Amino acid sequence: MKKIFVTGGAGFVGSHCVISLVENGYVPIILDNFSNSKKNIIKKLEIITNKKIIFYKIDIRDKKKLRSIFKKHSCYAVIHCAGSKAVGESTEKPILYFENNVGSTLSLLECMRERKIFKIIFSSSASVYNLDKKSPLKETSELGNIKNPYGTSKYIIEKILADLSNFDNKWSVRIARYFNPIGNHYSGLLREDPNGKPNNLVPYITRVIEKKLPILNIYGRNYNTKDGTGIRDYIHVMDLAEAHIEMINNNRLKKGLKIYNFGTGKGLSVLDVIQKFETQLGISIPYKFAKRRKGDTAISICNPKKALKDLNWRAKFNFEQAVMDITKRIK
Repeated sequence: MKKIFVTGGAGFVGSHCVISLVENGYVPIILDNFSNSKKNIIKKLEIITNKKIIFYKIDIRDKKKLRSIFKKHSCYAVIHCAGSKAVGESTEKPILYFENNVGSTLSLLECMRERKIFKIIFSSSASVYNLDKKSPLKETSELGNIKNPYGTSKYIIEKILADLSNFDNKWSVRIARYFNPIGNHYSGLLREDPNGKPNNLVPYITRVIEKKLPILNIYGRNYNTKDGTGIRDYIHVMDLAEAHIEMINNNRLKKGLKIYNFGTGKGLSVLDVIQKFETQLGISIPYKFAKRRKGDTAISICNPKKALKDLNWRAKFNFEQAVMDITKRIK
């Protein structure tokens, strides 16, 4: 069975990729420093998959330790999910984001090259697009005019990977531009549960519902949208995990560079999202409006047609299913 390294494999997207890898006959190996995840995720993954999960606690910028791990295992490909991902925090700590996200990628690529492992799937983001342009966004839509250092770090890594593929034809590079992953595995064991105060809307809502936070802040009420709040394309994380499998299966990791958007093609505003949680749970969620956050944008919606054409992939789960999965264990 092929071994797939998953950097950031205890994180939100990475852990769900691990489930899909096991279900599809691969052996995932998690590399994670648990800076924004919890070690008990490993045990939960073992319960869900009924398999022993191989993992290493490592900051992948530590090349000495990373080399030793690569030497232990014959790796087929790497899914690179590791990295800091909070838009708001990145505007406050830009150097940290460049050092962590770009630095860790360079370290990983160097170790992969040394071991002659040339297949990589990179977790990128819709934030690399010029979001002032009209949605829905295609893979060929204009990049740049990025609103925050988080997005800039993803853009820089994409450029590094594109150059790598262009100038060294041994590499198979797949760039997965995520829109807004939400939901969790139907077991409810793997909820999005970041350390510290959530930056993303849905985990923020769940903490308010659980009374771990008193009120939901909505950042901005005067965007040029139907209700003045930001509109996003929300994709169920299990759909996103399956997208990674589709990039690997059927010998699709052929040499060269391919870029894919992964989203639903539909947008929901912040107030839409709140309303859907309220309707499904029969509750009222307290919220207040706050100033816009630096780095946020009005609208971001995906055009997912290329993934359908090339990979026969489409999102299967709707937002209501995501809410059901999220709230399964809320008491």
